[in-house]
Amino acid sequence: MQTTFTDAQLADPGTARANEILRACVHCGFCTATCPTYQVLGDELDSPRGRIYLIKDMLENDREPDARTVKHIDRCLSCLACMTTCPSGVHYMHLVDHARAYIEKRYKRPFSDRALRWLLARIIPYPGRFRLALLGAKVARPLARFLPDPRLRAMLEMAPKRIPPVSRNDDPQSFAPQTAPKMRVALMTGCAQKALNTDINDATIRLLRRLGCEVVVAKGAGCCGALTHHMGREAESHASAAANIRAWMAEKAGKGLDAIVINTSGCGTTVKDYGHMFRTEALAEEAAQVSALACDISELLAKLMPEAPAAPRNQARDEIAGINIAPERPTTGAIRVAYHAACSLQHGQKIKDHPKALLRAAGFEVVEPADSHLCCGSAGTYNLLQPEISGQLKARKLRTLEAKAPDIIAAGNIGCMMQIGSGTAVPVVHTVELLDWATGGPKPRALVND
Repeated sequence: MQTTFTDAQLADPGTARANEILRACVHCGFCTATCPTYQVLGDELDSPRGRIYLIKDMLENDREPDARTVKHIDRCLSCLACMTTCPSGVHYMHLVDHARAYIEKRYKRPFSDRALRWLLARIIPYPGRFRLALLGAKVARPLARFLPDPRLRAMLEMAPKRIPPVSRNDDPQSFAPQTAPKMRVALMTGCAQKALNTDINDATIRLLRRLGCEVVVAKGAGCCGALTHHMGREAESHASAAANIRAWMAEKAGKGLDAIVINTSGCGTTVKDYGHMFRTEALAEEAAQVSALACDISELLAKLMPEAPAAPRNQARDEIAGINIAPERPTTGAIRVAYHAACSLQHGQKIKDHPKALLRAAGFEVVEPADSHLCCGSAGTYNLLQPEISGQLKARKLRTLEAKAPDIIAAGNIGCMMQIGSGTAVPVVHTVELLDWATGGPKPRALVND
């Protein structure tokens, strides 16, 4: 794609990066075939190619963002399926992130939009505040149908039926390995996940200790910054990221770190991009080191569990809450797991095989839904800011998952788990919970009848 940025414009690192990305695009349109919003809406401007044109026009002309451009950029999920499809290697993620930051600085949204986005940025990245908000939403949920704004209804309806108590495992500390020491790793405990589902971090710690890892929860580490980053709120997202970089580098400088383990793939994609986010700042070198150390839990387990032990077999399926097995399906004894590939894992981090291979090696029967490349509609705060589109994508994902008649649905991202779990009776668990169970840990709570 030909661009006409001036030298003065290209002096800005963000614009210079946008120019590189735009010039890589050859207008082929392959991205439209895998873009969830284009599949749902059928509007060229709601496809990556259409958004690229809008972004190019806005940036090249240094113009104030208009409502039309903002609408179509806001509708982007950042699922990054387009990056998997693109034959030219267009780095759409960096382009749309820059466009969002540009819009946030130069576009005045309607008051209701500004208030909602401010509220989300002030609550979700902070586990204590988020937990209180979830409790309030749970109490107010019966009133959801009376609210005129569908986004407010979505906020109330997202509250889980059960809000877990605080897990002290998320406090800064170190957990000694239970077998011969192999490595020392920092676990990113996250933010929203600590309020929504404490079992994931608990299972991760148990499993890694069993495999010979010293697991460290670093003092000062917290939200990765992804939620505010994708809203274009650069100052807030960079502050969160900088706190993590300093916390993890302090551990590395102390007793050393072999890896930074992340069990929420949406966070992992952002942490792995810290090197780019801070490329022009004082923390550039440290940020690059953190990005190099960051890995998804499945990446580390693929090294530590080359031959996973057999999963619990002969489990009475009526002990698993909410399953619905098709009567014509043969019973093999293995628990059937429908694996949902989170977009941030398969498209953002290019990790597709590790979770499935680990589950199969542990003895589970693993099945995949049709169109597994398409987003479930969660996408951070997307299901709260764009509930109508998110709802259509959720319904589509649920149909394809349930068509496989699974006993369990597994995923590697808390956002996907909440989105899918809110619409199905099939238990939804994190991949690491199943692997922990298979190696001697407790049965995942979601599989235990209340």
